[in-house]
Amino acid sequence: MSEWDAIRDATPAEVAAWAEPLPFARAMAACGQDAGWHAEGDVWTHTRMVLAELERLDEWPALSAEDRTLLTFAALFHDAAKPLTTKLDEATGRTVSPNHAVKGESLARGELREAGCDVPTRERIAALVRYHGRPAFALGRDDPAAEAARLSWLADCRLLYLFALADTRGRRTADTGRAEDALHLFRAAAEEAGCFGTRYEFASESHRWAVLRDPAASLHFAPPDAFRCRVTLLAGPPGAGKDTWLAGNEPELPTVSLDGVRADLGVSAAGDQGRVAQAAKERCREHLRAGTDFAFNATNLTRRVRGRWWRLMRDYDARVRWVYLEPPAAEVLRRNRGRTAAVPESVARKLIAAAEPPTWAEGHEVVWAG
Repeated sequence: MSEWDAIRDATPAEVAAWAEPLPFARAMAACGQDAGWHAEGDVWTHTRMVLAELERLDEWPALSAEDRTLLTFAALFHDAAKPLTTKLDEATGRTVSPNHAVKGESLARGELREAGCDVPTRERIAALVRYHGRPAFALGRDDPAAEAARLSWLADCRLLYLFALADTRGRRTADTGRAEDALHLFRAAAEEAGCFGTRYEFASESHRWAVLRDPAASLHFAPPDAFRCRVTLLAGPPGAGKDTWLAGNEPELPTVSLDGVRADLGVSAAGDQGRVAQAAKERCREHLRAGTDFAFNATNLTRRVRGRWWRLMRDYDARVRWVYLEPPAAEVLRRNRGRTAAVPESVARKLIAAAEPPTWAEGHEVVWAG
């Protein structure tokens, strides 16, 4: 039994007790907050208050076991990166924690990966951590319905709303009433758009990707799907099974592979990767110019790296499908050791730790294949 199996169905209080001696929780306990927003004190005190507020939500008794798990661990990790980001804003004299939700997503993913959490559950929790602050500010957007529609493909608007209520109530501040009013308006916007607890129904794949990619995109202008070709982009750590997936699912598809380009150029994994990337881009362009469906096979583990490739495909009006593979870390390391061109294990572990699965903001389709 993994550690995750032992804790996934625990109550919020039990999860707090499990986490309290762990390094990330101890760091939160030592991290102060601005008294104007968090008069209760340190980050861990606030986190425990939020965990307690979950069970006081009117909706809590009717939630599924899965939704309770998602909310509990989102509460545990939502401010876990504040110790990494907290600083004094010299202009205002207030304590701030910029980008703590983004860094918290990565921290939560790492802790849950170590605990043995399955990838789909882990990523739903990580998404709630990343976007937990968005409902409170949705009404400040030019188009709140579009914001709700966008969020519905990145997280779950209903769970974001419920978490935000617990987060607001789990603190001591003078103005929780106004904050809750903003959350209720977010719920109303999501319900009006038809995406409170479900995904918004876009008119086309191209429309969905445009709205998820661009905060200024409108729900009322739906570009049609007009693809010149279709590209399947593989992502996953070394030894995840990307070649095996292609052989079993798209055996006839022409493939541009970074490993293949390295071999053709005689460049090692420690050699000039800029040269490899340029050669791979040119091979991709040959298929794109011809309007030929093809696959692109590389680790593609982070959003920053993947952005270089999907932007290339988008420029040629290709339909972009991501296929992500992430078996358990022990299995990935075992497979990597058996590869002809094995990556050094220390490097493989770093790659596993850095992995960020693709989201719907990165393409027309996302498949998690294992």
